[in-house]
Amino acid sequence: MAELFIDCGEEGFEKELIETYAAAFVESDVPLSCEVVFESEEGIRNLNAATRGKDSVTDVLSFPNLDGIRGKALKKEDYPYDLDEEERLFLGSIVICKKRAEEQAEEYGHSLRREICYLAVHGICHLLGYDHETEEDKSEMRAKEEEILSAMGVKREA
Repeated sequence: MAELFIDCGEEGFEKELIETYAAAFVESDVPLSCEVVFESEEGIRNLNAATRGKDSVTDVLSFPNLDGIRGKALKKEDYPYDLDEEERLFLGSIVICKKRAEEQAEEYGHSLRREICYLAVHGICHLLGYDHETEEDKSEMRAKEEEILSAMGVKREA
């Protein structure tokens, strides 16, 4: 079980809850870290355009630091140049658009809390190498997300 540390200054973000469960399924001999940043609609739109060539507002963007790590044990010795100043393995960055999350929570009929937790878990899954480009990959990623959210006690109707 990996220990995860999230760098996020957003008030109300349930950092400790997500840290406890989001990487519990990962085997690692080194603590893991990532950052979560909340951005405005304009900010995430600009970032989406600059990094993905999509000039539109999106709910979450993930910027993985490591490639090819899905399902693999993460060993400190394999990533000596990816450790942060606290000797944690840096997984990458996640950017969440709170306004889009609010809209989606209303659209899907659940709480903003549930939507923010989902987007953070979704982003962390991307940082850990999961994706949804194929139906098989999407199914695997959705199952992992639901497993984590369930362990967190965050239900769709929350």
